[in-house]
Amino acid sequence: MIETLPDLILQAARRNGAAPALRFKKEMLDYDELLLEIRRFASGIREIGLRRSDRVAIYADKQIETVTAMIGTSLAGGVFVPVNGLLKAQQVAYMLNDCSVHTLVTTAARLAQLKSVLTDCPRLQHIVVMDNDTPDQGELSQSCVGWPALMAAPQATEKSGCIASDMAAIMYTSGSTGLPKGVVLSHANMVIGAISVASYIENVASDRILAILPLSFDAGLSQLTTGFYAGACVVLHNYLLPGDVVRTVEREGITGITAVPPLWMQLVEQQWPEGSTDSVRYFANTGGKMPRATLEQLRAIFRKADPFLMYGLTESFRSTYLPPSEVDKRPDSMGKAIPNVEVLVVAKDGSICPPGEVGELVHRGPLVSLGYWNDRERTAKRFRPVPGQPPELPVPDLAVWSGDSVKTDEDGFLYFVSRMDEMIKTSGYRVSPAEIEEVVYSTGLVAEVAALGIPHPRLAHAIVLVAKPKAAGGEPTEALLERMRPEVPNYMVPHAVHWKESLPRNANGKLDRRALGEEYADLFQMEEKQ
Repeated sequence: MIETLPDLILQAARRNGAAPALRFKKEMLDYDELLLEIRRFASGIREIGLRRSDRVAIYADKQIETVTAMIGTSLAGGVFVPVNGLLKAQQVAYMLNDCSVHTLVTTAARLAQLKSVLTDCPRLQHIVVMDNDTPDQGELSQSCVGWPALMAAPQATEKSGCIASDMAAIMYTSGSTGLPKGVVLSHANMVIGAISVASYIENVASDRILAILPLSFDAGLSQLTTGFYAGACVVLHNYLLPGDVVRTVEREGITGITAVPPLWMQLVEQQWPEGSTDSVRYFANTGGKMPRATLEQLRAIFRKADPFLMYGLTESFRSTYLPPSEVDKRPDSMGKAIPNVEVLVVAKDGSICPPGEVGELVHRGPLVSLGYWNDRERTAKRFRPVPGQPPELPVPDLAVWSGDSVKTDEDGFLYFVSRMDEMIKTSGYRVSPAEIEEVVYSTGLVAEVAALGIPHPRLAHAIVLVAKPKAAGGEPTEALLERMRPEVPNYMVPHAVHWKESLPRNANGKLDRRALGEEYADLFQMEEKQ
């Protein structure tokens, strides 16, 4: 029976322990070997004093040791905190302090970058260095241990005692305002999520899944859990250039890939050798709406693959997907709820919206997380009772109120409209950035774009495009606007277009709309003064 995260590995090893489980570069572990490494790590970290529910932060690129530390922490009864490798020292220190991390697992190079801030982390007790047998303690107040020494501890036979409803991980996610929030995920969240996603993608033991997204991102972590549930092989990849992905897909015989729109947009610009994608049976999008033009290009590249358009929240792990059979009919849809989940569209008065009416997406079911770590106020705002429950129910079922505006069609398929805090209010109208961006992409002049609502003294917000031109050296503002005007009402025509060689990303590879909004926030105030 699969109850906790380590059970995914245990069950796969029982079915076929010799099957390949995890690959990184030239290193490969089968399920028996991976289970052994996880048990060694669990024993070693207990040996240095980890207690049940203590937090263990893992700050490293994707590699075998990273996965071992995550699942090994779970086996030891701890809570793992995956830290994105792109974050800087102060951001890492914030997370270490925010959830009172007991042990930090990292590399020697990253430890050197962190030394100046670790003095400000008084609750951190131990540091495990992945790639150093005898790490230098130096002036650190924390004890340091090398990976080989930790993994040499005698294997403990007792179980952690954890059950499905216990904490398994804390994943930090940035909101539109304030500091990052630590979303607390239970073992049940991740196990049920893995079973649900693997069922509709139809993952099988022969799959070779490319783990290209950060493991600190819920969709990235999901590549591990779905792969392990199916007994498949997960190929870890830290890409530097899009061309690296092309070579890895061909070399490793990848069968499944999940990415975010900015990465897909880079991949469609690559040269894919004939036959290099023949092994790919599905590709999936998450983390934002896929432009139609990009989707069509991907379908031409991955000719034998089924496209899955997905949507999820860290607060609920996974939420919806569009079956491949519906993509031609509804390419703009985010689909319906994944198995074992209910998704509602709720109006401001708490009623359920009829088809075509925009409301807030509300997710209920066993994937709803345990809230935000040590933040009752923000948890109470986001995790609220499901509408329509009997008032006699003493402990109401809680749902995640997503903050996303959506609508359904007559058949119940969902369509993303906008983040509620990103809706553009201009000339008395409410405008979705996604709707504008889709029109921009359809012109064929833009490789990537963000539509922003920038404060304006007369319009409330002015629509500003920040875009990367498709043709090198060209900034086709007039041509772009001319192609847009027949397609949108006057109030949706952008007031300005700013061209960039590249658009900023957040740590999960998504467009950093917050950074762009701050960069252009004073644009029209400055013009008014002039």
